[in-house]
Amino acid sequence: MTTQLLDPFDAPVPAYGSGTLSDLLPAVAAGFDLPPSARLPRTRLVLPPADRVCVFLIDGLGSEQLREHAAYAPFLASLPDQQPVMSAGFPSTTAASLASFGTGRPVGHHGLAGYSVAVPGQNVLMNQLRWEPWVEPTVWQPHPTVFQLLHDAGVQVAQVLPARFAATGLTRIAVSGGSFFGDDDADRRMDLSAAFLAAADRAVVYTYISDLDAAGHRYGVDSEEWRGELMRADRLAERLANRLPPRSALYVTADHGMVDIAEEDRVDFDHDWELRAGVSLLGGEARARHVYTAADAAADVRAVWTEVLGDRMWIASREQAVTAGWFGPHVEDRVMGRLGDVIAVAHDDIAVIATETEPGASSMIGLHGAMTQAEQSIPLLQVRS
Repeated sequence: MTTQLLDPFDAPVPAYGSGTLSDLLPAVAAGFDLPPSARLPRTRLVLPPADRVCVFLIDGLGSEQLREHAAYAPFLASLPDQQPVMSAGFPSTTAASLASFGTGRPVGHHGLAGYSVAVPGQNVLMNQLRWEPWVEPTVWQPHPTVFQLLHDAGVQVAQVLPARFAATGLTRIAVSGGSFFGDDDADRRMDLSAAFLAAADRAVVYTYISDLDAAGHRYGVDSEEWRGELMRADRLAERLANRLPPRSALYVTADHGMVDIAEEDRVDFDHDWELRAGVSLLGGEARARHVYTAADAAADVRAVWTEVLGDRMWIASREQAVTAGWFGPHVEDRVMGRLGDVIAVAHDDIAVIATETEPGASSMIGLHGAMTQAEQSIPLLQVRS
């Protein structure tokens, strides 16, 4: 029986410029009719204008998961979806998605190309969620956020987030601009968001919860724990919607979906001599790997990874992935060195884990990062007051 290898150019590339998370804030900002000097990123996504806009991002709430568990989220399930085919962008992981959301630009521009990527010229991985090792944030990601552009143009802007996010590198380069309100109580964050909207004639507020994603990683997306967090997210969204002032719009969205991967569908890089040969660093995450190779080993590594995994993962060279548009229509030169020499992205139920070098991540049940519908498809739900 002949094995059918996956062609990297057949991967379902997100609809950058019209239907991805990076299009949301530019579309919101367009509703304020700001002058060209505001330098907003362009998008073909069109949303009804509103004087006051709140974006509530629920980490890990994919559209497929919401549909399958609609009974546990009756309020969210009742809301109209403004963009039935909305994608997180690649890779479908929090650091990349939040930077895409906040800057209004795909990964190829902002450069947060995964959970962990190589620091160009150094044999070390940069964890872009924890911001370790420390790199000056505005050097790593120099583009202004849409929040900052709105603030500079006279729109009142706020982020209402858990207090621990106040000074992180990711916050600085992804969602900063205007005022930051830190509160660890999610109910109070909903109330603060509504109050900020009510106090301004024109305002944009961003708020966020991460508990659903955490439950999915630890227990899986079909667990009682995950369902419990979905019920809580639904209650919070309804609380916020009920407190919206007049002339307001609330958008509920997410940064990615999630899939559960069984033990038998996990390949342990740390104990597979074929996959390790010629590899100097393994970045990304289990469903979307950046593979950094020793000098002159990229072609051989790609050949081996293709032979071992090519019927279940898209295996591409850096150049193929860029040409195919995985990271957006253009990749800036400063970003190229962060991408793997070989990039391996899951097509079906498979994960490349690393039990010795990534013991915590390797124990997670729910995973994400790839271009499957379950991981890419995110909601864009609307409430208007």
